[in-house]
Amino acid sequence: MPHDHRHHGHEPHEHSGRGERGLGLAVAINVALTVAQVVGGIVSGSVALIADAVHNLSDAVALIIAFAARRIARRPADGAMSFGYARAEVVAALINYTVLVVISLWLASEASMRLVDPPEVAGGIVMALAGLALVIDLGTALLTWRLARESTNIRAAFLHNLADAGSSVAVLLGGVLIWLFGWRWADPAITLLISGWILWHALSEIGPVIRILMLGAPPEAAAEAVRRTIETEAGVEGVHHLHVWQVDERRASVEAHLVLAEGADGVEAVRRVKARIAEAFGIHHATFETETRASGCSGTGCRIGQG
Repeated sequence: MPHDHRHHGHEPHEHSGRGERGLGLAVAINVALTVAQVVGGIVSGSVALIADAVHNLSDAVALIIAFAARRIARRPADGAMSFGYARAEVVAALINYTVLVVISLWLASEASMRLVDPPEVAGGIVMALAGLALVIDLGTALLTWRLARESTNIRAAFLHNLADAGSSVAVLLGGVLIWLFGWRWADPAITLLISGWILWHALSEIGPVIRILMLGAPPEAAAEAVRRTIETEAGVEGVHHLHVWQVDERRASVEAHLVLAEGADGVEAVRRVKARIAEAFGIHHATFETETRASGCSGTGCRIGQG
């Protein structure tokens, strides 16, 4: 019976030395900024500044995890991991987004308590450090831009830095309101906005990650769409035992039993089906088992006659 076991490797990305040095510098700068913001937040009494500091720290950690995961993902397939190690990046993404969800909920809790009884906040310190954070966020985005062009994983961190720049603008605005008008409630209120932004960002991105880890089909290649496409091929009378799943961020896989018309050339039918699936859905890893209604079906879950 014809089978196709083409394993398309996860092609390693080329990395320039300057790009990797830029990534390391970005991590170091974000850690230093985090320390400065935490100290400044404690001295000034600003929970918004601490919120921005925690977010900056999460960026540094996310960059470290993402970079380490990409190194692991480049390892070739072996006997233990026949699909390779590309899912290390997916696991890293799940860790990063889960941490962001926890951080956002903690910040929301702290801000809510302070909103009831706003403490005194030194607006001048808040403005100074928020302005510094804005400059560093934009600088970090520039440092990671080179690798962001080559990697989706790093590109997500790059976009996250741009989002942090927006958070720093919000904190800066809060400092201005406190300094000019004495609106102490502005600090926890803006913290709630930052928390909501982080939570929205994390929840909007975590869904596709969970989908991959749960062996879900790619959104553009749901099982029924693949089934209908296969059944349009000449000589194919039915499809069953169909499974479509996403291997990692860039690769998907499909397996199925093809019920062929009597007298159909099985090798030619499989070749056409593989070509059609690759063209329609970009799936190049396929395993097909052929049979006829007369020969019967082998394996658990076969449903000859139901297509």
